[in-house]
Amino acid sequence: MTLSLGLIYAVGVAYLAILFGIAFVADRSTRVGRLAASPWVFSLSLGVYATSWTFYGNIGFLAEQGYLYLTIYLGVTLAFAATPWLLRPLLRLTREQQLTSLADLFAFRYRSRLTGPVVALFMLAGVLPYIALQIKAVTESAAVLTAETPPHLLALAFSLTIAAFAILFGARHIAPREKHAGLVLAIAFESVIKLIAILVIAAVALFAVFGGPAGLNAWLDANPGATEALYAPVREGGWFAMMVLAFAAAFLLPRQFHMLFTENIDPRALNRAAWAFPAFLLLLNLPMPVLYWAGEAAGLAIDPNYYAIGIAGWLDSATLALLVFIGGVSAASAMMIVTTLALAHMGTNYLTPIGRLQEDDAPGSNLYRRLLWARRTWVVLIIGLGYAFYGVLQVVEGLAELGLISFAAVAQLLPGLAGLLFWNRATRFGFLAGLGAGILGWMFTLVLPLLDTAGILPGLPDPRNWLQAGHLDPWTFALTLSLGVNALLFVAVSLLTRPNPEEREAGRACCPGDATAGTAGGLPLAGDVGEMETALAATLGPGPAHHEVQRALDELGLPRHTRSRSDLRRLRERIERNLSGLLGPVLARMIVDQHLRLDAAGRHTLGESLRRVEEQLETRALPLSGLAAELDALRRFHRQILHELPLGVASLTASGEITGWNQALGQLTGIPPDTATGQPLDSLPRPWRGLLTAFIESPDRQWYKLHLELEDGGRRLNLHKSDLLDSEGRREGRIILIEDVTDRAQLEAEIAHSDRLASIGRFAAGVAHEIGNPLTGIASLAQTLPLEDDPDEIRAVADDVLAQTRRINDIVQSLITFAHAEEPAGSRFEDLDPAELIHEAIRLTRLAGRKDLHFVTFGLDTPGLQVRGARGPLLQVFINLLTNAEQASPEGATVRVGAERRDGRIRVAVEDEGAGIEPDSLDRLFEPFFTTKPTGQGTGLGLPVAYSIVQDHGGTLTATNRPEGGARFLLTLPGGDPS
Repeated sequence: MTLSLGLIYAVGVAYLAILFGIAFVADRSTRVGRLAASPWVFSLSLGVYATSWTFYGNIGFLAEQGYLYLTIYLGVTLAFAATPWLLRPLLRLTREQQLTSLADLFAFRYRSRLTGPVVALFMLAGVLPYIALQIKAVTESAAVLTAETPPHLLALAFSLTIAAFAILFGARHIAPREKHAGLVLAIAFESVIKLIAILVIAAVALFAVFGGPAGLNAWLDANPGATEALYAPVREGGWFAMMVLAFAAAFLLPRQFHMLFTENIDPRALNRAAWAFPAFLLLLNLPMPVLYWAGEAAGLAIDPNYYAIGIAGWLDSATLALLVFIGGVSAASAMMIVTTLALAHMGTNYLTPIGRLQEDDAPGSNLYRRLLWARRTWVVLIIGLGYAFYGVLQVVEGLAELGLISFAAVAQLLPGLAGLLFWNRATRFGFLAGLGAGILGWMFTLVLPLLDTAGILPGLPDPRNWLQAGHLDPWTFALTLSLGVNALLFVAVSLLTRPNPEEREAGRACCPGDATAGTAGGLPLAGDVGEMETALAATLGPGPAHHEVQRALDELGLPRHTRSRSDLRRLRERIERNLSGLLGPVLARMIVDQHLRLDAAGRHTLGESLRRVEEQLETRALPLSGLAAELDALRRFHRQILHELPLGVASLTASGEITGWNQALGQLTGIPPDTATGQPLDSLPRPWRGLLTAFIESPDRQWYKLHLELEDGGRRLNLHKSDLLDSEGRREGRIILIEDVTDRAQLEAEIAHSDRLASIGRFAAGVAHEIGNPLTGIASLAQTLPLEDDPDEIRAVADDVLAQTRRINDIVQSLITFAHAEEPAGSRFEDLDPAELIHEAIRLTRLAGRKDLHFVTFGLDTPGLQVRGARGPLLQVFINLLTNAEQASPEGATVRVGAERRDGRIRVAVEDEGAGIEPDSLDRLFEPFFTTKPTGQGTGLGLPVAYSIVQDHGGTLTATNRPEGGARFLLTLPGGDPS
């Protein structure tokens, strides 16, 4: 049976057109596109691993290496069994940092301008044999069907067709973060076709050649050498090297990385793929021995690689032959399309001048169009290089050999990957040194022998013989030498060098579960979104800059008018990550660092670090365990306490950005915590902006009973502040406490008013008694006045009457002054003479008090003795202290009152000669309604009122016992102007 080349080509193009139709519908229809997020579809899309090597070459590999062919499946199974420790952390990292290729991944971790280009160039060189393998498999399978040697024109036509469809599948437009749902669905469909084709041809071979399982067993019994030949290579070794190569290829081949991470729509799908994809490969590989034995039993005189298609020809079934051919085309085209898309992204970002964006580009230039055409160019170039490689290596017989060379290439990335995930100490120098040595080892042990076999460089010595390692199979030798030297240099050079700050930062971001991962915690210098957009436009152009900024705003849910420096920092980070997916992490970091600069003084602040930790702990994907979980629970407990405190609490960075705003403060100010957090202090509404700014700039650490007018009335507030210092004593932020004492101030005012009324009543009785003496004198003088005839005597009597009248007036005025002195603290603060206040208080105390006491003053004539305060409330304080001393003093005792100026403050001492204060009463002395007097003889308000007034003046009031007996009350008040 023979088929025409035209028919075969037409069937292949029609099949690819069907695939494009599936992708086109999925991209246009949301309902169909959602299927790409299915775990089953995702698992099938990973079937891009099964190329024409698996479809065709596995039978030839089985013929040469026996059951060692299963190591290619078992290595993948091991890689997916390590999903929790290997694939999931990689998926987390690539999604968070927008890393869309292998070059992006390693360039992000090992920060060097060489890392990305070296990885990209090596992947291109390493995968070219694999692309050539696909072209070779398709053209040779066509040769089997047509019974003629196909011309190079067929290989060229197939390559150009694949290039066109690769552009249609993944390079129609630039969408760095958009997942290509159509591509995922198309590749999944191809996996189904491959599986159906291989299972159908295997079932047909089993029954058509052997008559069923019983016939197969009979043939194997008759030919015992058939099974023994498959076991023999396993006993000879080489299986470990094969499994390591397959393990690396499972996720480090560019196409596998692309489908696993770049095109992953739903991260949860990886859980299903961890077992579903190995199961798919198992179904695909199990029929291979049956097909091999069927080809041998049928006596096919063709290369064992193509036994599947040969059996269809042996059965003279054109339908079956076309099904197998389509399966082979499906395997080859899927690999070539996805691989070229992955390599085109690396080539565009790291191997062409397109990444060198210039600020003097023409205003009309479009960054996206340039990137799009660069990527399309790379698609064509890569497939063209693969075609050229195919032309050079036509003499190489084994398909598996070409595939394993590519597997060995990507295996050189394993040491660097291990350092990326598990070793923060790894450096870019170690990675480049190790990878460079691995590349040389790979070329020496695998590429040069391949070129010798192809006749390009004939006569080259066999590396195994040259190094006296002939007892090792080629793959074990190549892997041991290249990977061993690679790992050794990677570790050694990393230990001899130190990672720079960017590498340490990237190392923290790459390590799974590291809560401190992230970019530097500085704040942007740009004041708003418009400034950031203008700065980016210098490099990206106005259109792309606007698009990237707006996309980042939409993803973060931020308004365009935001001026919060915290929001701008988040916006900067998101822009960098999005540009990383578009241009690669190195160029993205360069652009962002150049145009969206950080405030160097604001880097690594305590507030920013704490905020970053809080954000990442709240948004972590994996649950914490052990000590980390306990610490997180303690953090949440303390944060809950802070939020539920009845006091308002605000925390600020050194730059004035609000990093904390608890619920009590939100209720007091009317500003919700979510709104306040992240905003600069000067963005708060009035009056809070002015109040908090003035308090922070004030040298005072606390303000007491500040009166603030709000829409719902006046409020009395106590404000306290404290600095947050780092280990070197530098201020990193502030904590502000705001206590609403309106109700308490009103209660204290009522208590003080009651105490004043009681004092007025007590003084009124004394005034009545004191007025009696001058009134008696006036009456006596009035009675003698008619009896006097001498004008001088009459004048003298009149003067005496006036003197007594003035005495009465002074007594009454003292009472009136005290009664009218009730005024709010702080409303009329002025410089006062404490001596005048003390003498006035002594006189009022004498009016209503005992006459047997002696009041002695000292130090009141000291120059510059001025106190800052309100006259009426301070007079009340001295009266209450003197009244307390009077009531505690025995008969005929002395009360001493003295004052001095010390450190800019006035200290007044009031001492009595009473029995002193009980030790257990000292701590409660200033509590309202506490009294040491018998029931009914004291209100317990005098000292608390005095204490409250002193606090309002920013002073202190304490009580102690004198060693010689009696009590001492020490009053400290702010000093006034000494001049």
